[in-house]
Amino acid sequence: MKDEKDLLPLRIVLHPFSAAYGGISIGKYNGKIVMIKGAIPCEQIEAKIEGERKDYYIATATEIFKPSPDRTAPRCRHFGMCGGCQSQYISYDRQIKLKEEVLRDCLKRLARIETDLSAPLIHNPWNYRYKGQFKVSFHNNHAKIGFYKERSREVIDIDNCPLMSNEINEHLIKVRNIYSSHPSIFRNIAEIHISCSGAAVALIKISLKDRAKNYANSLSSLFIKEGFSGLLITTDKSIWKYGKPYITLDLQYLKYIISPLSFFQSHWILNQAVVRFIKESLQPLRGKRVLDLYSGAGNFSLPIAVDADEVIAVEENPHAIEDGKINLRLNNIKNCKFIRSSVEALNIDGHFDILIVDPPRLGMTNKAIDNILSLTPERIAYISCNPATFARDLKKLSARYNIESIRMIDFFPQTYHIESLAFLRLR
Repeated sequence: MKDEKDLLPLRIVLHPFSAAYGGISIGKYNGKIVMIKGAIPCEQIEAKIEGERKDYYIATATEIFKPSPDRTAPRCRHFGMCGGCQSQYISYDRQIKLKEEVLRDCLKRLARIETDLSAPLIHNPWNYRYKGQFKVSFHNNHAKIGFYKERSREVIDIDNCPLMSNEINEHLIKVRNIYSSHPSIFRNIAEIHISCSGAAVALIKISLKDRAKNYANSLSSLFIKEGFSGLLITTDKSIWKYGKPYITLDLQYLKYIISPLSFFQSHWILNQAVVRFIKESLQPLRGKRVLDLYSGAGNFSLPIAVDADEVIAVEENPHAIEDGKINLRLNNIKNCKFIRSSVEALNIDGHFDILIVDPPRLGMTNKAIDNILSLTPERIAYISCNPATFARDLKKLSARYNIESIRMIDFFPQTYHIESLAFLRLR
């Protein structure tokens, strides 16, 4: 008799019963977990098992026998091919519930934390992105401009994305206009990042060594002529700036300058609501000393400095530090200071009443957490973009801190990405 592995792919009937991180539903086949793409828990489906790992199968839903009432038609014609989003077939209310389910599961399994989640922070699930990162491939004298196909480096050619703001989509059309009139100039472009807020800025990554500066000059003139206010063009070793290579955003009644080499939260309208919520939740700030780790250009530091006595912002990215210092001058903020340092190498004196921490996807290292615990701030606001590392870090911090609240933030509707916010208080 042939081994079951030799019979793959198999088509089987499944009843997925829960959600997992990555936009996946979980079912069981022959007593073994099946990770299913394209299904909603409690549906009855046919799935094709496409692979097997030690502890689970990998499958894709091929037919829906009993659809969930939360199943809906995707808005984008590229959905299913483009790897940019995973959840357009699920109603937005259900997307929120599934993400909260995944967050609770991570907290329970990885940190042994069982708690009710506070109300999520959400906003419009469409046309919300103020920044788009478009891939470019050039083969046989033809360019594709769009996003990678899921689990590949093949670019899906797109002319409109329903997650991008109208401004981004309008400037994507302008990029295509440039391509129509000068197709060969796209031969050496790898990526085009477009940021918009009134003005439009492009960061263009090129793969060219010889005569790169001349090529960059030619590119810049075409993009500025088409209506871009500024550009940054980069190779592995060089950066060239043209026009005004930054956008200006509103941030809690402040002007927030950001350049393409600094990170900013692309769901900017929700970001403003989150900043406001965190600031209000940390009140009273008067008389308080605040430390903001992984601060970027001051997304949290600047608004909090308006009320607090002193804010120290710590960031490794030199471009973000530069933008942050410009923002201090622009808004005449005197009681905030930027320090370029990793959290692990940070050596800072004095007591801090409040700590804000917003680490990258990998979360915090043991050294970073040790440094935080040695500072013993009275309160911590922890913002995370990875529920697994969020749960792991909360487990470590809970040795000294009580968790006041945990909630989900949906900065990336229609995708599997989950952001979380916890408030902690020193015991």
